[in-house]
Amino acid sequence: MTATRQQFFKPTKVSAEKKAAETNSVARGIVEQEAAAREKKTEKLRAMRLAKEAADPAPQPKQKQK
Repeated sequence: MTATRQQFFKPTKVSAEKKAAETNSVARGIVEQEAAAREKKTEKLRAMRLAKEAADPAPQPKQKQK
């Protein structure tokens, strides 16, 4: 096994800007995944509602007697 620099020395610290950028990109990825899942669920529920409404037409309103 060959000795490497990482085995003997501590890695250099990550700059605050780089760390913030990485955190920002990860957070944006999570938000985008959640938004996509929410849209998918909304479309599924909308399709189910429209299918139910098509199968069961709305009842005719009763006419009031004068």
